[in-house]
Amino acid sequence: MTATIHAAAPETSAAPVVAPETPAIKPHTSVADVLKGLSEDEFFAWCQQQRDQKFERRADGTIELMPLTGGESGRRNSELTTDLTIWNRQCQLGVVFDSSTGFRLPSGAVRSPDAAWVSTAAWQALTDEQRRKHPPLCPDFAVELLSETDTINDLVLKMQEYLSNGLRLGWLLDPKTGQARVFRANGSVEVKTFDETLSGEDVLPGFTFALSALR
Repeated sequence: MTATIHAAAPETSAAPVVAPETPAIKPHTSVADVLKGLSEDEFFAWCQQQRDQKFERRADGTIELMPLTGGESGRRNSELTTDLTIWNRQCQLGVVFDSSTGFRLPSGAVRSPDAAWVSTAAWQALTDEQRRKHPPLCPDFAVELLSETDTINDLVLKMQEYLSNGLRLGWLLDPKTGQARVFRANGSVEVKTFDETLSGEDVLPGFTFALSALR
C-alpha cells in the first residue's frame, strides 16, 4: 500500500529543510507542500538522496512512499523480470526495466512498475540525459504484482493511469487470489488464473510467461 507523505510545519527556530536546488521551507509550510512543488529535475535529485526509500509521484505532484517488499514478492518479481529479460535478449526489440525505475508519464506522474518494457524506437528517441533520469514516457508494457501492502483497487487504478498515458499491454498479477488481469490499449480486460500462461501478444511477440512460477 502506498503512503502519502504528510508532515507538520517545522519550528521556525529549527534548521530549514531543503530539497535540491529549492528554497528553505517557510514558516507554516509543510514538508509535503514543498516536495509537491519540486520540478522534475529537483524531484529526481531528491529521490537520489533517499537511498533507503522508494517514491512515486502523482500527476498533481503529491509524493507517495512505496514500502520495501517482502521476500515472496521479491522472488516473484525476479521470476518475471528474468524471463522478460531472457526473451528480450533473444529478440532485441526493446529495453527491460526492473521495479526501481521511475517513468515520468505524459500526465506528469512518476510511476515505477514492478517490471516494464520499452520499444527500441521509443528508447532511442530519448536524449542521453532523459535516459539517465526518470525517462519521460510510458512503458509499452508494464506489470504490477500485488504485494502484502497493496490493494487490488489501487493497482487497478494504476493500470488505468498507465493506459491513459499510452500503455499498450499491462498485467496485474494477484498471487493472493491466483488471478491475473490483462489490460489492453483497446480498453478490454481479461481475467486469467495462475494455471494459465500469459502471452505478450503483438506488443511482445513470442514472449510467454507461465503464471505457475509465481505460486
